[in-house]
Order: sequence, then C-alpha cells, then structure tokens
Amino acid sequence: MLDQSAAQSSTRTSGPLAGFRIVEFAGIGPGPFACMLLADMGAEVVTLDRVGAKKNMKSVAGRGRKVIELDLKDKAAVAQVLDLLANADALIEGFRPGVMERLGLGPDVVRARNPRLVYGRMTGWGQEGPLAQAAGHDINYISVTGALAAIGPKERPVPPLNLVGDFGGGALYLVVGVLAALLEAAKSGKGQVVDAAMCDGAASLMSMFFDMTAIGRWTVGRDSNFLDGGAHFYGVYQCSCGNFISIGSIEPQFYALLRQHAGLADADFDAQMDRKAWPALKEKLTKVFKSKTREEWCKIMEGTDICFAPVLTMAEAPRHPHMAARKVFVERHGVTQPAPAPRFSRTPSAIREPEVANIGALTSAWKPGR
Repeated sequence: MLDQSAAQSSTRTSGPLAGFRIVEFAGIGPGPFACMLLADMGAEVVTLDRVGAKKNMKSVAGRGRKVIELDLKDKAAVAQVLDLLANADALIEGFRPGVMERLGLGPDVVRARNPRLVYGRMTGWGQEGPLAQAAGHDINYISVTGALAAIGPKERPVPPLNLVGDFGGGALYLVVGVLAALLEAAKSGKGQVVDAAMCDGAASLMSMFFDMTAIGRWTVGRDSNFLDGGAHFYGVYQCSCGNFISIGSIEPQFYALLRQHAGLADADFDAQMDRKAWPALKEKLTKVFKSKTREEWCKIMEGTDICFAPVLTMAEAPRHPHMAARKVFVERHGVTQPAPAPRFSRTPSAIREPEVANIGALTSAWKPGR
C-alpha cells in the first residue's frame, strides 16, 4: 500500500493530499466537483470514463485528472480496474445503487483486494430507502429536507441554483466523509463505505434553522424571517442604475452604521427587530437605495462594518478589487474559473493539467516499492 509520506507514481505535485491515489468513475455534477477539490489539494485522481467519451480536457470540474477510457462491460477491463484499485486509497462513484455491484466492482469485491480502500458513494437519495432507485435532481433532493420551502419570495420557492443539493449537501459532504475515512483507515488499517446522499447533506445544512425553530426564532413561511429576506436590514436592493447591492446589518452596531451611512434618521428605523415593522421599513429602504447608483453606494459603504457588498455577475466578480487581490479567479485555456480553495500555508494547492493515461502503465506505477 502507499506510503503517504512520498508519492510512488511519477506524478509529483503539491497540496496536502499529495501521495494519495483516488480512482473516480466518471459521472456528472457532485462527483466530478468533489474529485476536482481532491485533485486541487494534491491527490492523484484517475478518472475512468467510457470508450469514446472524449473528455473535455479544458473542463473546470475535470481539471487535474488522469483520464482513462475503457469498457466496464468487458471482464478484462474490470480485471484491470481491480488491479488498479488494489493500490488505491479511495474510490468515488456516483451511479445508482447496485450498478457497481452488477459491474463486479462493488465494495465487497474491491475491498477484498484492498482492505484499506475507502469507497465513496455519491447519490441523491442514498444507498437505501423507498426512493433509492428513483431518478432525481438537486431540486428534488432539497425539496424533501425543508430547504427549498424556505428559499424565495412569499409567492413560491425558488431553486438556489444547484448549490445546496449537488455541491453543498453532496460534493462537500462526500469530500469530508472520504477524508475522515482516510484518516481512520490510517489508524485501523481498514477502509469503509462512505454513503454520501444529497438529501442527507442538504438536511444537515439546515441544522441551524431547525435549531432556531426550536427556540422560537424562526417561523414557517418565506420572506418572513431575518435571513430569508423578511427583514429590511438583511436583503438585496436595486439601485438607480438597475444593479443591486446586498446588506446584512444584523448586529445593532452594524445596523447603526447602516442608518448613519444611508441617512436613515427616521425614528421608525429604531424598531429594528419588530417583525411587524419590517414590511414598511423595507419599502422605505427600497426608495433610499434607489436614489443612488451601485457605484455610488459602493463608495459610501464598501469596506465599512455595515456588512455591505455589490451584487456582481459572474463576469464582474473576477474584476472586483478584493477578489482580484486574492486571485480568487484564475484563467486556464482562456476559461476564467475559481482558483483552488481553501488555502494551505505549507502545502499549497495548485491546478494541474489533465492528461490521458494508460491503465497498465499506471497500475505498474502504483505498485508498492516502485
């Protein structure tokens, strides 16, 4: 098995996961995103894709991988995959429950060859339960958790892109689970299956709101609480130019600064936490923010403790002074994309170019002692 202190393959890279070997079974959405994060952090990630897939080598979510095309319906190819997995640290797949087992690559078979292997499974509904075999997408997985019902205006829920299910509740929980299992395997010498379901993760993300509901600080109904757009001091406002700004002046001292910089001398604004007063105060604040352009409000409020920011488009975000100074976005092959995150002081992450690999050569390179 791999000595994590030094990578055994020909790939030399930086990042806290340098030396870890991960095999990804190609999929869409959260699986590739999770593997992008692991690759950015230095893991050697090998993507197994179908023959003729012609992987986009400039893909943002597909960056940093070795790509191998093969036919998993071919028993000889499956045998090669098992040989590769014999010296891997983790496997990540996002098929429906039972697919890997039918291919002859289920957890029992793979871990019989490699007891230390961490087997990461990414699904929407989980490995069991009444909906386990049903198709679904992010919007469905967050619907059953209470999350979607809480997002949007009073009239109807609004999908928050596919950030909550696919990436927040899915990919990030998969990465946390795989890393935790790798840490445990280093102590016990035994791997395990990580069942990462988007509905599970999205529900977990709602923990604070269940907590606030229990103590009476959150009520059912969109646009009626202090974090869902109900409060005048936490929301998005349009400016005279048609662009938008956001404020989050929750704490009294921040709210006082908002009043000072926006000229909110009206005594009605004293009732910051009076829910009954919020609609009228929101209407007044809407008129105030429409009196100036976004640029003018940025000059007045940005950098203060008001908790203020302009609402930027994807095209504008990389040019924002703070984002540019921190190099939050980078360009690769003419494509602007987010840089690796989080940041590490001693073992910095880096974007690596993907490459086409040969499974036989890679298996040989992964054998202990080479």
